[in-house]
Amino acid sequence: MKVLSVVGNRPQFIKSGPLSVALRDAGIAEVVVHTGQHWDADMSAVFFEELGLPEPAYRLDLRTADPAAMTPPIREAVERERPDWVLVYGDTNSTLAGAEAADGVPVAHVEAGLRSFDLSMPEERNRIAVDRISALLLCPDERSADQLATEGVAGRREVVGDVMADATRVFLPIARRHASPVADGDYAALTLHREANTEPSQLRRIVAAVNAAPWTFVFPVHPRTRRALTAAGIELGANVRAIEPLGYLEMLALVDGAARVVTDSGGLQKEAYWLRVPCVTLRATTEWVDTVEHGANTLVDPAEPEGLADALASAAYPADAPSLYGDGHAAERIAGLLAG
Repeated sequence: MKVLSVVGNRPQFIKSGPLSVALRDAGIAEVVVHTGQHWDADMSAVFFEELGLPEPAYRLDLRTADPAAMTPPIREAVERERPDWVLVYGDTNSTLAGAEAADGVPVAHVEAGLRSFDLSMPEERNRIAVDRISALLLCPDERSADQLATEGVAGRREVVGDVMADATRVFLPIARRHASPVADGDYAALTLHREANTEPSQLRRIVAAVNAAPWTFVFPVHPRTRRALTAAGIELGANVRAIEPLGYLEMLALVDGAARVVTDSGGLQKEAYWLRVPCVTLRATTEWVDTVEHGANTLVDPAEPEGLADALASAAYPADAPSLYGDGHAAERIAGLLAG
């Protein structure tokens, strides 16, 4: 059996690590296509090195997030390899392009059924489109599976847990042992990269709220965000320590040592939850609803970020927070389902 895996950005590299190991252990051949959606070395190549992922058979190096540009070369790889499955992750444009390029080969979608119900987000539109294409819908929880049933999505639904929980389980002890510390004392780990949040007017409001908050922030700056800050002449405050993007292990260690996480990332909302760090999410909605419902995550609308300081002050991790999104063994279940 052969699986063609499509990856293109940082979270997908992380998710693919445990699953690549599980596929190998199950005797399934994996062919990796790297779309090049994230082509900065700090945001892509380093993950293959750190996580020990198999070298991609296809490095498209497209340096674009346009799914129309990605689809034809992915389709060529599908036609050449003739896999039994095309495996896609999450909600990026690479995810959509991979699903659309499958061209008759059944698609398996990791993180199926998630919804923020915010159609202004391209990620939400991608999730809906990919779920409708997919034959095997690999859901992180019952809520996601129920959502697919409500929508009448035709594919086979399976609740497997979240492969990022697998990555956290496997790599956190390694990060604690080996990652070089980048911060100490009480600090909030800050990440900011979503397209809407890097528009100049919104970015200016967010940075003003961060600068005004009585916190020390450690801010690994995404390449997109750095370009936006520079182009708009937006200056970070003295309480913000801007650093280069971190490798996965260093980022995991940074979050593990933080007193708070402030982010617009979906993945970091979950990692903060698993690491028991209170999270403030700079979004009006989230697909990871349970983290909010259980009190570990607070949403701050980035269009009105003045409430950031208050959210940071009141953020707390509840003592009775339940386990969410599986037990850290989703990859093994997925490999078993693909093997049939």
